[in-house]
Amino acid sequence: MNDAHGIISVADMRAIDARSAALGVSTRTLMENAGAAVAASVQRRWSPRPTVVLCGPGGNGGDGFVAARKLAEAGWPARVGFLGERAALEGDAKDAASAWMGWVDPADPVLLEPGALVVDALFGAGLSRPLDGQAAALAAAARGFDTLCVDVPSGIHGDGAAPTGPHFRADVTATFVRKKPAHLLEPGRSACGFVDVLDIGTPDGALGGVDGAAWPVLWENHPDHWPLPWPGPETHKYGRGHVAVIGGPAGRTGAARLAARAALRAGAGVVTVVSPSDALAEYAAHLTAVMVTLEDAGEEGAPPPRTNAVVIGPALGVGAEAGRRFSRALGLGKPLVIDADAITLASEAPSAFFAAVPEEAVLTPHAGEFRRLFPDLEAAPRVDAVRRAAERAGCVVLLKGADTAIGAPDGRVVVNGTGLPFLATAGSGDVLAGIIAGLMAQGMGAFGAACAGAWLHGRAGERLGPGLIAEDLPETLPAILNDLAPLHLRRR
Repeated sequence: MNDAHGIISVADMRAIDARSAALGVSTRTLMENAGAAVAASVQRRWSPRPTVVLCGPGGNGGDGFVAARKLAEAGWPARVGFLGERAALEGDAKDAASAWMGWVDPADPVLLEPGALVVDALFGAGLSRPLDGQAAALAAAARGFDTLCVDVPSGIHGDGAAPTGPHFRADVTATFVRKKPAHLLEPGRSACGFVDVLDIGTPDGALGGVDGAAWPVLWENHPDHWPLPWPGPETHKYGRGHVAVIGGPAGRTGAARLAARAALRAGAGVVTVVSPSDALAEYAAHLTAVMVTLEDAGEEGAPPPRTNAVVIGPALGVGAEAGRRFSRALGLGKPLVIDADAITLASEAPSAFFAAVPEEAVLTPHAGEFRRLFPDLEAAPRVDAVRRAAERAGCVVLLKGADTAIGAPDGRVVVNGTGLPFLATAGSGDVLAGIIAGLMAQGMGAFGAACAGAWLHGRAGERLGPGLIAEDLPETLPAILNDLAPLHLRRR
């Protein structure tokens, strides 16, 4: 995967700074570059206005002193509020504070006058204790002000741990080198606003393996990671893949229909809903390009023989008959997307399920389904939980949510950054399952298809925004896919 989309931990960042110094770029130079980059980020997004830079006693505060100086040099009415005793400043932060020629006021909520812009440079990503005292008061007072936070909002730990007290909320978070887990994982993600990743002159040689480990071990989802399959001039419909969606019973056909439509829009050449006999007329009345076949029409009720990928679970049910259908799907030897009710069925006998699930499978649980299938992982940090779940299951696990994480059995984890809260609507997950299956049917591996499916699903939600319903999502895919298509395939 592309290291440019790597996510680094707090420990990684410290090691990178140390290695930069060993390669000839001093930490003081990095601080100067960081502060200048923060000031430039402010200027790109706001017009000159009274600006209060809240500086803490460590390196984050040093960045803030440099940012204040650069803003003042550019004509901004900037002032500094300092938290702590200035005499206690040491090293680079002390040097940066000495270069600031303006007044230094005590950091106090009274500095936040109406219309002011707030730059939070109190504490960096490594803060491991709750904000208290004046820092907590400042976090509360800053709510409602335009705010840029340096590295992470103060009170948020960079590695993504849930805050245990007050914290700042940013319109923009200006961070350095690469994103940190907190920028993508909740609850930090919601506090960070737009994340501006800034170049501070870190030498390339400092970004290799950290402490002998492979780097990075966590990535932000991005199209660079998964080249999409594109048909050639001689491709026929079956050459683009055939998805079978195992349909639910009468009165519960909507979920399978959504998954089927999404698979077709994701590029599968043929999609068939495998219907129980009581639901055949219901499916046929609602589907056109998607085909329908009776479950008992083929050998032992299996999907059509040219099937390349199978979706099982959307509105399947959880009774004995649903269990029989699920067991049959596991035995097909086809790439599988296992969603919704099928995950609930799997949780009834996890060991047997893990022994039977094929490697080319994607589990797509939401938090409740994940808890039922992996109860001992509920309390683990999200990235660790999805990594361990994928290793245990022996297949890809996509843990849905505002900060969807995708884990592979080999330990890779990707965090998805696309999407909006409006995707929390009935049927949205069924669409995601169909997109992933449509990509798998075209030859994408399970991990790549899961990553691409999550990204496309989120981007569709972003394009639609307020008022979207699940039926809208597949219809948005052609425009998004066209944006990603190789230039020679686009039709202007």
